[in-house]
Amino acid sequence: MTTFARRLGEERPDEVAVRDERKALDWMQLDDVLNRVANGLQTVDLGPGRRIAVFAENAIETAMANLGGLIGGASVVPVNFHLTADEVAYILSDSGARVLFVGPETAERGVAAAAASEVTSVIGWCDEPGVEPWDGWLATQSATEPPGELPPRPNLLYTSGTTGRPKGTELPPTMFAGGDTVAEHITNLAAAPVADAGTHLVVGPMYHTGPLSGARSLAAGVPCVILGRFDAEKTLKAIQDHKIGNTVMVPTHFVRLLALPDDVKARYDTASLIRVAHTGAKCPVDVKRAMIEWWGPVFVDAYGASEVGTTCAITSEEWLAHPGSVGKAVPPFEAMVLDDEDNPLPPDTEGRLFFKDTTGRGVIYHNDPEKSAAAHIAPGVFTLGEIAYMDEDGYVYITDRFSDMVVSGGVNIYPAEAEQVLIEHDAVLDVACIGIPHPEMGEELKALAIPRDYQAAPSGEAVIAWCRERLSHYKCPRTFDWVDTLGRNTMGKINKRKLRAPYWEGRN
Repeated sequence: MTTFARRLGEERPDEVAVRDERKALDWMQLDDVLNRVANGLQTVDLGPGRRIAVFAENAIETAMANLGGLIGGASVVPVNFHLTADEVAYILSDSGARVLFVGPETAERGVAAAAASEVTSVIGWCDEPGVEPWDGWLATQSATEPPGELPPRPNLLYTSGTTGRPKGTELPPTMFAGGDTVAEHITNLAAAPVADAGTHLVVGPMYHTGPLSGARSLAAGVPCVILGRFDAEKTLKAIQDHKIGNTVMVPTHFVRLLALPDDVKARYDTASLIRVAHTGAKCPVDVKRAMIEWWGPVFVDAYGASEVGTTCAITSEEWLAHPGSVGKAVPPFEAMVLDDEDNPLPPDTEGRLFFKDTTGRGVIYHNDPEKSAAAHIAPGVFTLGEIAYMDEDGYVYITDRFSDMVVSGGVNIYPAEAEQVLIEHDAVLDVACIGIPHPEMGEELKALAIPRDYQAAPSGEAVIAWCRERLSHYKCPRTFDWVDTLGRNTMGKINKRKLRAPYWEGRN
């Protein structure tokens, strides 16, 4: 229900509730749009899971589709706007989404994906064949307050797949405000800590949980500024112009901000910042220290995953005393470092990092109980695939990764997806993809392949281009080397940690 927006409109009639780089809405206008989205979804059969999907780049409409869906009692599936039509079609079919919202950049792919799924309606802020115009759709919906007694439904999020297909997972309880009804859920959102941290700035893509929180924070009465694809100077200007109080960033954002010329950095006032949540990947020590020196101790690091939410957290003050740490475990999680036989290791000893969810929930994958069970070594005990040690005070330090996952610019990439495409190339006999260092993105994906015929092998650039025709570009390797061996053992397994080692030598 949008009583919160109407009330705020009466209390703050001149305040902009949400803006992007094209337009702005005050609280009364926000109330009208959200009512129409929520009511419009009541007129559609959303299927047993009551799911809708949002496949669009950052915009006010993207936020309204997400928040309006929540208010309308729908489970919203945010879809990565880089994906191909085939990849989107899989997510739409697996999730059971019946309505798809698209933007101008994604409309053509969205229409094609919808045709291959159970989606019955494609709505978008664009003029494309097969797309019902957003403004026209809104105009036909009721602007009255939508029903508040509907149960709130968490987002269904999709992460890259370890076996070539994305995995669906519901927004975990640690990141969902709960409540028996949408009305209770909105009340719970209003009580969230972000409500007292000033205007929120969205700088990351809104298919990620962090940037999506900007849309949800509107329900807490927090004004929101939405930026498009990241631009470092535009971000600083937005912080100054709109007196931004809080935002969510990944290490790549910090690297790009720090790379600006000193005179550009000095041009903008960032004193309004109260809290900057850092997530996505471990931040290099020198980068984090430089950001604290520049913006002050406003950073709160949140280490975790979409499947479970934040498992460790650390403030700037704590980090300065424990540089390089991702923090202590936060309830309901307990951190533990185990050896290869799953035995606990003493403090300051490197091993595999696991977490125990004391609620017993752990990791749950949509439509896949076997994969959910395989994510645990005991009920509620799971890993995010990292090598780490923990000091005597309980602070966790990530040192390596034992899973194949690559984190590039805060985005999780599973090499299996690229490997399954590359092995189909006529010139490739065998292939493995690994993460290697990248100065800005943290890591990048590299392919190592054995050719069928060295004399006839095409260039690595040609193979990468071939891969990009079949898979989302961000999932494809950036570099490619032909090699003599991948070091498979007698069981056919590859030790990827050994393959990665030469590239990471001498690094943290």
